[in-house]
Amino acid sequence: MKKKLSALLAGVFITGISTSTVLCSDVQMNIPKSKEFRIERSMSPEAMACIECHKKQHPGIFSDWAASRHAAANITCYDCHAAEAHDPDVSQSHFKEYETNDTKYGQKKYMVPVSAVVTPKDCSRCHPDEAMQYSKSKHANTLEIIWKIDPWLNDGMNSEFERVNGCYHCHGTILSLKDKELDPATWPNVGVGRLNLDGSKGSCTSCHTRHRFSVMEARKPQACGQCHLGPDHPQIEIFTESKHGDIYDAFGDEYNWTAAPGNWSPGVDFRGPTCASCHMSGAGSVMTSHDVTERLSWELQAPLTVRPEDFKAFPAQTNWQEERTKMQEICMQCHGKRWTESHYSQMDQTIKEYNEVYFIPAKAKLDELYTKGLLDKTRFFDEPLEVEYYELWHHEGRRARMGAAMMAPDYSWWHGFYECKNRFNAFMEEANHLIKTGEKSYKSENYPNATGNTTKPPELFKQ
Repeated sequence: MKKKLSALLAGVFITGISTSTVLCSDVQMNIPKSKEFRIERSMSPEAMACIECHKKQHPGIFSDWAASRHAAANITCYDCHAAEAHDPDVSQSHFKEYETNDTKYGQKKYMVPVSAVVTPKDCSRCHPDEAMQYSKSKHANTLEIIWKIDPWLNDGMNSEFERVNGCYHCHGTILSLKDKELDPATWPNVGVGRLNLDGSKGSCTSCHTRHRFSVMEARKPQACGQCHLGPDHPQIEIFTESKHGDIYDAFGDEYNWTAAPGNWSPGVDFRGPTCASCHMSGAGSVMTSHDVTERLSWELQAPLTVRPEDFKAFPAQTNWQEERTKMQEICMQCHGKRWTESHYSQMDQTIKEYNEVYFIPAKAKLDELYTKGLLDKTRFFDEPLEVEYYELWHHEGRRARMGAAMMAPDYSWWHGFYECKNRFNAFMEEANHLIKTGEKSYKSENYPNATGNTTKPPELFKQ
């Protein structure tokens, strides 16, 4: 009985760090530390070959994986990276490794087709519900969304490299091949809306980074803050300013970050919420979901604030009132009903003021300038008034709305409506001057690096 128990425990647990630095002739050698991975359950020779080879060549990758729940469950490199021989993204260079490898497992008999890219379709073999939910979300479809609404792309006002290192880093690239290998113009990339060669959208490692794929990491606000930051969508800064962020900073080290998915409970595992606990985690009768489009009652990123189902770029398939009820139930795990309803009332009034006082009049004035030929509509951003209009809704307008939604007064006022007023006044003054005098707006003839392709990617917009 003891032998069986010992064998089982040896198969499940990963031991601590072994190996340290070694002294040789008074010179300290930089020997990499490695995890000792012991397992006595069944594992295919091919899987063992992956482990032994990468343990030697990529000790950081190996150690990260060895500390993961995947490793504890005997889920190996091969389980995630395995590919069919006919798959377009099979790594040809990986085959060559078997010709030069001098380890026991570097023999051709262990050679198997693998792909560097692990997609949501691959992850769905073990996580079908999460993959299905994710596929319906704005995250998975965000590359298509920005191609529908973003003037930087549609008017070619930035270069391809600016897009790859900026826009596409978060939104995702369209993976392609070059010389039978992943094209370096599109890979590496872990954007949430990446279009993969197997047809799936997104990358689970956007939030659960390689190779530990930690649920703890994805639950912390910093995971979301990789993309949700900066002048146009400063959710991480807004969260940090809010009472929720204050509680997280004070007590976050006491949270039970490793609770099983679906069982991470407010008041039990954490005191104050994070992005994930409000938008994804379950509480009360609200089920856990990887569809971040759920629980939203307003589309705050849009120029004119609309209900999610009225957002033309990506209409939600659910009713906003039902989704608001879900989010309010999440709120009421920690707040009273009156508090929650009053918060939503204040947010709704904020959105009404933004729409009616700032955006609608500015949009009407912009359209008047286009109609009278005082602005050139063929390209965006090459005229100062277009920039002023864009930043009114894309920067200050978003900050005002998002600050109100997430209880960050500095962002709602000083970074939001205060700046809206200044931007709006400057825009209207210049616009009215052009209309009064009949002058055309100054136009930048040599807008820098405006070389991007304006053709909508056929992979995203199939007829």
